[in-house]
This record gives sequence, C-alpha cells and structure tokens, in this order.
Amino acid sequence: MKRALPIIVDPEIISGIPVFAGTRVPVDTLINYIVDGVTLDEFLENFPTVKRQDAVRILESIKDLIHAETAV
Repeated sequence: MKRALPIIVDPEIISGIPVFAGTRVPVDTLINYIVDGVTLDEFLENFPTVKRQDAVRILESIKDLIHAETAV
C-alpha cells in the first residue's frame, strides 16, 4: 500500500502551490535546488522546516515515476 506523498495543495497556502506538508516550502524548490547541483543537505539547511524523510520520499517518487515511464 502506497502512502500519500507529504505534499499539501491548499489555496490558502502560497495560492495553492504544492508545498511540503506542515511548511510553506514549495516542492518545486527542492527540484530546482537538485537541478542546480545543490545537495539535499544544503537544501535542508536552507529550509529547516522540511523533514529529510519527506524530501527523500518525494525524490524517490520522482525516480520511481521516471523508471515507470522508461520501462519497456
């Protein structure tokens, strides 16, 4: 059974942009950091309200999605 991702979409929080649950940190900020070559540790230092386990779950879900899309 898959657990829901730690993402909240609420029009009252940053106009409905997907954020990490319990924070106001947009999920796409993590993706942008990784794309720009910033480590996960650096991201977490800059956004201490984000839990490591939540960031890892999101990154793993993205990896799983890529693998599912490229599977033959």
